[in-house]
Amino acid sequence: MKHFFNFLIFNVLFASCNSQTDIKNQSPNSESKPLNIVYIMADDHAYQAISAYGSEISKLAPTPNIDRIAVGGAIMNSVFCTNSICGPSRASILTGNLSHVNGFYKNVNGGDFDGSQQTFPKIFQENGYQTAVIGKWHLGTTPTGFDYSKVLVNWGGQGTYFHPQFSINGKEKVKEKNRHSTKVIEDDCIDWLSSRDTTKPFMLMYQFKVPHRDWRPDSIYHDLYSDFDFPEPSTFNDEYGGRIAASENMMEIENHLNRRDLKLIAPSGMSRRDSMQWLSYGDNGQFWTPNDTLQGMELKKWKYQKYIKDYLRCIAGVDRAVGTLLDYLDSNGLTENTVVVYTSDQGFYLGEHGWFDKRWMYEESFKMPFLVKNPRLIKPGTKSNELIMNIDFGATLLDFAGIEVPKNIQGKSFKAVFENDNFIGRDAVYYHYYEYPKWHKVQPHYGIRTSRYKLIHFYYSLDTWELYDLENDPNEMNNIYSEASKELIESLKSRLADLKKEYKDDFSIEEMKLMTDTVIQRVYNEPSKWKNKN
Repeated sequence: MKHFFNFLIFNVLFASCNSQTDIKNQSPNSESKPLNIVYIMADDHAYQAISAYGSEISKLAPTPNIDRIAVGGAIMNSVFCTNSICGPSRASILTGNLSHVNGFYKNVNGGDFDGSQQTFPKIFQENGYQTAVIGKWHLGTTPTGFDYSKVLVNWGGQGTYFHPQFSINGKEKVKEKNRHSTKVIEDDCIDWLSSRDTTKPFMLMYQFKVPHRDWRPDSIYHDLYSDFDFPEPSTFNDEYGGRIAASENMMEIENHLNRRDLKLIAPSGMSRRDSMQWLSYGDNGQFWTPNDTLQGMELKKWKYQKYIKDYLRCIAGVDRAVGTLLDYLDSNGLTENTVVVYTSDQGFYLGEHGWFDKRWMYEESFKMPFLVKNPRLIKPGTKSNELIMNIDFGATLLDFAGIEVPKNIQGKSFKAVFENDNFIGRDAVYYHYYEYPKWHKVQPHYGIRTSRYKLIHFYYSLDTWELYDLENDPNEMNNIYSEASKELIESLKSRLADLKKEYKDDFSIEEMKLMTDTVIQRVYNEPSKWKNKN
């Protein structure tokens, strides 16, 4: 079975890497120049933390510069990732293919990204675009398809908030001594734009570490939000009734945030190893409190406020950096001619269900923010509820630029959303998560979401189904699988089977479990002398 499964995966990957179509640059609009692309992506930025989406928390922590993209273009309300974890989502965005096809389906023990395969930046590059990626990469191997790359490489490819270390074009290594990582990436973006070849169009991937755990904002934001507390979400004290997989999680604000997350300082005199262990205390559910008088619900609320304020302070820095970019485009006459996207690699929990982190197919981690603007293509103030997947991003950007979209990718362009009020797109989106048990004990699962219903199958050490009516239960508190009509369940399972077949993900349960259990060590492009030194 194992040899058969490895052979099967190899052939899928081989086909993905080698069955490229002929790519031809289509004639640009004769009345204007070729469109530039700026693709901005933060890490773990929840849609709830963007004020254009209108959440209560974002009203207290607005993002005026990110909102400029929505006001001047479109806000997409139903964009979903296909595997809610950093590296796999990035790989799917780059390739336009689901995780099992592009080969990068886990962060832990999933190997490194195969940079030889087709990606949308390579297609832009082949069609005369200058291409660059600046900031977080987190795929291990050196970026390919870029004329210029400067990406974070320390801390296992995550990068650090302070003293971040970068690899330039896979060769030169540099360490920042003074600026916060967000500021470094902000400045580098403007430097690259200012020094580019202005005779060519460009495609820039502008990617931030923030607001990834452990949420360390720039010092200029340390006092932001210090004069009030944020309200807890309505599901903050969820007890996970009827949801066995959710009840086994290890991502609760109450029980799984560690001392490092909440900025405690290790006692003096400890060795580096002992201090690291002291700071990570809490990862596995160990009880701790900053003082003996803080207990119970008051301790949970204290942890939440510490977490959410630092998370949102990190986002304040990204919002500033987005404003710098938009101002640059305005002042250099590039706004009319540049598509600007703002998104994240997945969603994130801001206390909903009592959680932080991502991974689940529940809405807060499944749904991605996606804002896009360009005056030539998109009417300002556009709002769309079309069902979109992250594998669609590359195809859409190519389509915007008038470049033929390869027929061998699974993603589809949604450019027509902005051109045709009667556009009919997807009727459902598909999801599959593989990693277990690290880091947060989220059971592997796959599922389908339509405009109203969501059906999920947890299959690793459980065999359980969950069904949600999103119209009547948007917070997904009531699993109705045992009480729903046979007709509804059969209809959703039939559509799910169709999608699994369409996306070539119709493996057996045993084969899917093997994918979870398979250990492929990651190498990273991080120099040994920098590992674990910050």
